[in-house]
Amino acid sequence: MAGQQRVYRARIHSTQGLQKIFRAMEMIAASRISRARAKAEASWPYTRAMTRAVSAAAAHVGKDVHHPLLTERTDTADVAVLVVTADRGMCGGFNSTVIRAAEQRISELEATGHHAIRYVVGRRGASYYDFRDIPVEQAWTGHSDAPTPELAMEIADALLARFTAAAGEGGVAEIHIAYTHYKNMVSQVPQLIRMLPLEIVEGVAPAGQEPLPLYEFEPSTEAVLQALLPSYIRGRIGDCLLQSAASELAARQRAMHTATDNAEDLIRNYTRLANQARQAEITNEISEIVSGADALKGA
Repeated sequence: MAGQQRVYRARIHSTQGLQKIFRAMEMIAASRISRARAKAEASWPYTRAMTRAVSAAAAHVGKDVHHPLLTERTDTADVAVLVVTADRGMCGGFNSTVIRAAEQRISELEATGHHAIRYVVGRRGASYYDFRDIPVEQAWTGHSDAPTPELAMEIADALLARFTAAAGEGGVAEIHIAYTHYKNMVSQVPQLIRMLPLEIVEGVAPAGQEPLPLYEFEPSTEAVLQALLPSYIRGRIGDCLLQSAASELAARQRAMHTATDNAEDLIRNYTRLANQARQAEITNEISEIVSGADALKGA
């Protein structure tokens, strides 16, 4: 019985230590989520305005203009897939969900004859592919929960260089991004978008109508597109990183809150079992004393 008490007391002690870690991580995530959410919300008006401008410019481009970021490539079957994950775990199913969505898209692309080239943001995604011996072209780590504009620009430039390269120099036909979109504190949804060739999904008017608002382009529509499209790609990638950062912190706060509650339940159960073992030990000792006293009395 005494051995059982020691086991339960050790489990209580270790669970209490884990509970302190979980509570600390929950408080850290809670203190950072508001800033990450504010950044994600602040980036959206710029992304939306840039999207509307690119939409208007693309609608005015003549059929004889073939900008590389708007033109479907048929000279290569390679496609690039950027998977945005977290640098750390303990955030529920955040990483596994976005990786699963990315792999599903890769399976669909490979079923149509394409070859996927993976790019990864976050240590968890990099370690996932490394453990399975799946090659990753390039990985960016260390800034998943606080992405910087420099990181977004570096990623965008690397993907743009790959897309605009010739087929014999490693060029790709498409660029896809898998990330987690932040909706609110309890809902973060994995998103899959095709970034290139450009798909205009915002600000496009119904068929047969001019996109609003209307713009006048100087010196020309082609020159404006040449300047806008790289900035648009960098802005969208930056927005994806900020959305993923806010989602990561929200998921970690929720997961750590649940872990803290579960640790409390374990401590309560172990305490009850330890008390039962102590009561059984006391009862056994009393029985031995009574038995000894009866034996002496009979003698």
